[in-house]
Amino acid sequence: MPANLSPLHALPDWLPDAVRLYLDHTADGLSLRALARRDGCHASTVLRTVRRYEKRREDPLLDEALDALVRGRAPRREDPAREEPAPMTVLLRPETSAVDDITLKREGLRILRRLAEPGATLAIAPDMEKAVVMREFPDGRCVRLAVVDRRVAQAFVLQDWIACRKAGRVSTYELGAPGRASLKRMIDEDDQARMASGMAEAPMAFADQHRIWGDKLVAGEEGPRRVRHNLAESPVAVLGRRREKDGRPFLEPGFVEAAERLREDFELAQMGPRVAQNWERFLTGGDRGGFHSDAGLAQGPRAARDRVAAALRDLGPGLGDVALRVCCFLEGIEAAEQRMGWAARSGKIVLRIALQRLRRHYDETYGKHGPLIG
Repeated sequence: MPANLSPLHALPDWLPDAVRLYLDHTADGLSLRALARRDGCHASTVLRTVRRYEKRREDPLLDEALDALVRGRAPRREDPAREEPAPMTVLLRPETSAVDDITLKREGLRILRRLAEPGATLAIAPDMEKAVVMREFPDGRCVRLAVVDRRVAQAFVLQDWIACRKAGRVSTYELGAPGRASLKRMIDEDDQARMASGMAEAPMAFADQHRIWGDKLVAGEEGPRRVRHNLAESPVAVLGRRREKDGRPFLEPGFVEAAERLREDFELAQMGPRVAQNWERFLTGGDRGGFHSDAGLAQGPRAARDRVAAALRDLGPGLGDVALRVCCFLEGIEAAEQRMGWAARSGKIVLRIALQRLRRHYDETYGKHGPLIG
């Protein structure tokens, strides 16, 4: 056996049993009945699993991942003393088996969180060494959110975390139901300690199953603090679905688009070595004040930083506070009201006024389809 190849029993532990069953039949040559006797199930169950993966091989990334698992297999040797032929030794290429459990979980948390955002897809082409997570906005703009190695993307599709949305020269994938459930489990592991200590609110049984909780670092006067928010949507998106008594939406689609544009620029402005940018200097109250940028070189794209600063200056005190906290820091309306000392149920009204003015700022400054990214 070549030294740079590994036998079948060296398959990664995270590989699903259904994939192992498919490889046992298609690569090792074990019959359906032999696999059924081994696993203690009916032969029709094994047949359905095999057929399911055969149909899914139209997915280019899955077909590539399965082909990489069986490439370089040793020739089959017949054993006359056995009723079934001796299984072939399936060999793995080194780069295929390089994704371990730790890498899969770390990259899963990072990439699946991005794919959980509305309009996010993973794109990959045959000549690309890495896959790219893109997010498309209602006006047609696309923003790159993350980059992941091709071998990790293959592991995602083997785990059923992502599903092929469109196959072609550039194939696109979206977050599937198993991936959403896996992301929720990975995040819940970090929340269990917080729940046990009584520091977090008890979740509502129905609503919580549709939420994907995550933490976000926000710079404050006393240092960075963590804000818990729903990765699947922003607080503005929740208000955008609410209706007035006459049936009209509480927030017009243009207001929600302006909030997403501010959040997009805010995320781009934080890219760089120093992520904890002191944006709270734009907030009013106490000794904070003055819309002055930090000294030194800009951290991240300067254009995005300037756009955020210009928008907050135009909104001014009060309106800029609620827009920064809710749209950028992803704080809930109740939390923003408490931190700013406002009356209950007043925050969403002020937020609507802020978004109305923010939309006017973008239309007057950059036009309907601006500003450009970068």
